[in-house]
Amino acid sequence: MSETPGIPSFTPAGEPSGSTAVPAEFAGPSRAHAVWLAVTRQMANARPGTHQTKTRGEVSGGGKKPWKQKHTGRARQGSTRSPQWRHGAVIFGPRPRKYSKHLPEQVRKLAMRGAIADKVRSGLVMVLGGLDGLSGTKSAAALLKKVGAERGALVILPSVSVDAARAFRNIPGVRVDVASAASVYDILKYHHVIFVNGALDMLAKRCGGEA
Repeated sequence: MSETPGIPSFTPAGEPSGSTAVPAEFAGPSRAHAVWLAVTRQMANARPGTHQTKTRGEVSGGGKKPWKQKHTGRARQGSTRSPQWRHGAVIFGPRPRKYSKHLPEQVRKLAMRGAIADKVRSGLVMVLGGLDGLSGTKSAAALLKKVGAERGALVILPSVSVDAARAFRNIPGVRVDVASAASVYDILKYHHVIFVNGALDMLAKRCGGEA
């Protein structure tokens, strides 16, 4: 396995300021299977599972027998809400259910490590010294262009910042998140990953421990 390169660093103004050492947590292999498990879990947990069709006991109407049982020449019917009738019930249709999946914590840590490590090796991770110079969406877009992340980026903050969220939210292909809530799905979805201030160390600490 080749040596993991350093992470490019930039000042709050977008000027290059050297490189940041890659935390040991993000210097390992890609862990493709763990990443796949984490992504499918997140997508499954996002499904509301509220789909529902009506059984013959739930469809309105149909209380009267449409015609008498015998001597009509037609098949016997007990209700106009039977499944074979127009406006009738649905048999074996979807019912409300949970799609959520469980994934052990250690596997989730492996997935996060592998996703970040793959981005680092691809040169798609950068560290930003801060967001002091942001005054709005225009300055945020100019900053992304200056650091080479105009194709889209996941901006990870050490803590919640309303000003940063407002500055980036109207830029297509950009999402702002905090290190404590960043997901493997979002890291894979966005082209670049930008860590602000101490967000990289916070995420490394979150992924620490045995895995």
